[in-house]
Amino acid sequence: MANFGGHAIPGTFFLLFGFWLTMKRILQHYWRTNQPKGRQIMPPFFKRMDYIEGGVLIFASFVGIMVEQFVVDGPHAHLYNSENKSWVKLMNWQHSTMYLFFGISGVAMVATTSSRLVPAGVNRLSLSLALFVEGFLFYYHVESRPHLDAHIHSLLLVAVFSGSAGTMLEVFIRDNIILELFGACMFILQGSWFYQIGFVLYPLSGPKWDLKLHDNVMFVTMCFCWHLAVALLLVYCISSVVWFIVNRFSGRGRDVEIGMRNTSSKSNSQKALLEESDEE
Repeated sequence: MANFGGHAIPGTFFLLFGFWLTMKRILQHYWRTNQPKGRQIMPPFFKRMDYIEGGVLIFASFVGIMVEQFVVDGPHAHLYNSENKSWVKLMNWQHSTMYLFFGISGVAMVATTSSRLVPAGVNRLSLSLALFVEGFLFYYHVESRPHLDAHIHSLLLVAVFSGSAGTMLEVFIRDNIILELFGACMFILQGSWFYQIGFVLYPLSGPKWDLKLHDNVMFVTMCFCWHLAVALLLVYCISSVVWFIVNRFSGRGRDVEIGMRNTSSKSNSQKALLEESDEE
């Protein structure tokens, strides 16, 4: 994390995950709203999407842990140095712990999808717990840092804890599209804000930011609101495009089906009239 790339990698993951969730939730919502009442069994296509999501979470978490532990200056799975009587690279250990809980969330997603013995809300509960652990660790991650550094990380907690709370509500309020899209929006906000943290603390070009200047703190706070507006706009645009595409293609299928029904009803009525005329 102590460089721009260390913030860009998780930022990219959260952005893509937010885009994925937005598309997935809209597809599921479209399917639910176009099914007869009482039909709740999801088609195999959505199960495959859940398997992909869980597998990606497990794989990405494993790679993140390996990188944090076995990078050149990493702790290499050593937590305490008995010779120096000091902890070894606690920052890396905290990041590894965050990745661990997202990996657990991936396992819960696969287990919930593959087995009916697992309660339906375990996948959402584990994801909410992973976000809570991320925020909980980040809260104590930036103590004794310059004001701007601590503040820009504390703004990240708004997206993390909001996403955790929204996902927890999904455990009890199932199939609520507002909550589902809100969670996706918070992931997008996390991803874009990770990039913003990288640009502020490790600028690729130009002068460095004054980490003690209060005006910079004010600007960063305002910038966070802009990121939130862009995240909401992205969710709206992705949802609209996915809904339009699915509605257009599935609409053709419904037109054919309605036409077949009309044709069959006309043929049936014609048969009935012929039968009546024969009887007369």
